[in-house]
Amino acid sequence: MTVTTPLSSGAAPVRERRHDVDLLRVVCTAAVVLCHTAAVFVDAGHRTTGHAADALTRFAVPAFFAMAGWAALAASPVRGEGQLLRRADRIVRPMALWTLLYVAWRGTPEDAAAALSGSVEAAFHLWYLYVYVPLLLVLGAMVLLVRERGRTAPWWTVGLLAVCAFGGAARADLGEAAGLGLPGWEWGLSLYPLGYALLGAGLLGAARRPGPRWPWAVAAAGCLAALTVYQLGFRFPAAYASLPVAALTFAVLGAFRGVRVPRRWRGPVERLSDASFGAYLVHLAPVTALSALLADRVPHGGPALLAMAAVAVASTAVSFALAHLWGRLGLRAWLG
Repeated sequence: MTVTTPLSSGAAPVRERRHDVDLLRVVCTAAVVLCHTAAVFVDAGHRTTGHAADALTRFAVPAFFAMAGWAALAASPVRGEGQLLRRADRIVRPMALWTLLYVAWRGTPEDAAAALSGSVEAAFHLWYLYVYVPLLLVLGAMVLLVRERGRTAPWWTVGLLAVCAFGGAARADLGEAAGLGLPGWEWGLSLYPLGYALLGAGLLGAARRPGPRWPWAVAAAGCLAALTVYQLGFRFPAAYASLPVAALTFAVLGAFRGVRVPRRWRGPVERLSDASFGAYLVHLAPVTALSALLADRVPHGGPALLAMAAVAVASTAVSFALAHLWGRLGLRAWLG
């Protein structure tokens, strides 16, 4: 949605900032921090508590894919291939730097080499970006192809997508021919991120008509309860492409779409939203450090739940603070 400036009738349109999407982005980033905190506590033996806490977070990654679809297809479609590649570069540069930092901290040289073709154990949370970048390229290429109506094609983008699409088979053939155990190939795109992206473009990009929000909230609560039962009694972690996760994600998106952020909170929400990518990249460090102090030492039940919540809240605060700090220092292009 755009609004025109009242200064003159010929002025360029100014895009209205979506504070509901800003808020959703902040909540999803905090949920990812809780997700990885819960995983550490599950590994430490707090199964029931960790599984239930994880269910609270399952919507976050699908919602990020949905927001990517909304941005690429509805809010800010690319106007040329150069712009599309610059958007991809804003993801890949911080991803590469943080991969090196995590490998230097807790990885091996083999992890650094594997990062060219797949996510590494030292920075396992970056798997999402190995899917996000191809998704960004696919959505951008679709926009450009439709806009140009076949007159030209984004050849550099098509070439990068070809590498993503055929790199796995090429890696397998090369490894077999050379007798080498090459790392797995993670650059790729399955259908479920694309499905969430299209859902986000349709739902978040729809006209924001006023209406009751409680049905969405009730639906989200019901879906969360069902997902918790699913994870405790059937499968953990629930796949992002599973129906319980998809239903929860749809309800959460509906609950956040068009939510009104009070004017006095818009500035802080915008700053947190701007820092969310950096917070996502760095959060594994405080989660690992703080969880090591508590996860293996607290009793099961209530104490474990309180310890998990404390670690998640502290890690979220530290991550956003650091990301905001290097944003103020002009380092966001490299650190996210």
